[in-house]
Amino acid sequence: MMKQNFMFTSESVTEGHPDKLCDQVSDALVDRFLQQDPFSKVIAECAVSTGILFIAARFASSASVDIPEVARRVIHQLGYEQADFNARDCTIMTSLSELPAPSYPFIDEREMNEEELESVTAKNQANVFGFACNQSSAFMPLPISLSHKLARRLTAARFQKQIPYLAPDGKTQVGVEYREGRPYRIHSITIIAAQQKTAMRGLAPLRDDLNAHVIEPVFATETLRPDSRTHIFINPEGLVADGGPSLHSGLTGRKNAVDTYGEYSRHSESALSGKDPSRIDRVGAYAARYAAKNVVAAGLAQACEVHLAYSIGISRPVSVQADTFGTGSVPDTEITARILDQFDFRPAGIIRAFNLRYQPQLFRGLFYRKLAVYGQVGRMDIGLPWENTDKAALLR
Repeated sequence: MMKQNFMFTSESVTEGHPDKLCDQVSDALVDRFLQQDPFSKVIAECAVSTGILFIAARFASSASVDIPEVARRVIHQLGYEQADFNARDCTIMTSLSELPAPSYPFIDEREMNEEELESVTAKNQANVFGFACNQSSAFMPLPISLSHKLARRLTAARFQKQIPYLAPDGKTQVGVEYREGRPYRIHSITIIAAQQKTAMRGLAPLRDDLNAHVIEPVFATETLRPDSRTHIFINPEGLVADGGPSLHSGLTGRKNAVDTYGEYSRHSESALSGKDPSRIDRVGAYAARYAAKNVVAAGLAQACEVHLAYSIGISRPVSVQADTFGTGSVPDTEITARILDQFDFRPAGIIRAFNLRYQPQLFRGLFYRKLAVYGQVGRMDIGLPWENTDKAALLR
């Protein structure tokens, strides 16, 4: 059963946060490989600290990718121009392992028959989770939804020169008070924004600017808005100069909760960024979200979590479980049966359903990188196939 009266907080970070910088470098590499060779196998991980960025990548591909150049392009686009970290002269170290490409021709999943789909098995074990609820129009928990909106607006205010002295690094957090299991009021809002060391303002001007250009625009269209008792914290521990890798290190895959449901529900055990579509621990999380969202969109439950368990060498998940936390209009066993009837959770079936090998070509090399910041699920700004609710009527 879902809790009734409680307070819950979720955080998001801007695209200039060091962890998200690493996620974006990793996914920019996935994009670049798949854009040239849709059958590339690639795993790319990244770490960053003061003045240095390290990339470890394993790949088998016919693509030719200048890996340091991709990283420098991401750093530049994020707006890092600090003396101790910028795209021009930061040190980029790589540990690359180029694997031999298989000699046999690849079969496009879009052209596979049932026997061929069944023959593509999971190459690694994984527990993946998908979640959806009716707290927001995107079927996401309200705290993470609002935190993402604040983080996006914080970055937009910097790029649009509304708050030109901001640096790329920032963090947001929203606390929501729940009554009888539903969002009741905004308990707290926290924003930590770094400023350019060469253009520092005081706390008072920063707070005024963030209220005017970030908080007020985000909540202007929301049903729940801050009230007289809402705690608003802006840089509660003082000013932050530059921020970014010069202040704290970053690592691919360290923001799983930001990528998914803000800890409101369980998320998958592995990092999502930096992996090609053959990795079931990435694409399975998208398939599970797709199923959960359609269950809620069908009106079968107010909230739904779908758990898929995969074992190496088996094409279908060894376990599929739906949990509606007591909010379902039909039993969870019946919802699970309907999910199994309508969704293909085999690795090749997921790749085919979401066209995952060819999305980087369709998005001009900017598909997976876009997923690396502001959430890999719940996104209504990209047209993600796993955010469609086209199966709701069939489930109903």
